[in-house]
Amino acid sequence: MKRNSLRIYHGPDDRGRQPATKTVVSTPCIQVPLREILPLLADAHMNQRAWLQDFGADTLTVSRDLYEVMLAYQRYQRPSA
Repeated sequence: MKRNSLRIYHGPDDRGRQPATKTVVSTPCIQVPLREILPLLADAHMNQRAWLQDFGADTLTVSRDLYEVMLAYQRYQRPSA
């Protein structure tokens, strides 16, 4: 009986060829209206869902005007000294 053996594939033979450029594969992004995602995030935050913490270091892209409104709201929310 012939025995199967596994071999490690190291890619194409590079002899005499230009090195291949590396392709960066990123996670696909989608656009979601804030009115759809905000209630879900708020609920997950209030209920301390673990999956929300998994994404704590991720970044979100927001429009400049929304960011400015959020900064103003943050300043408004700070207790006065």
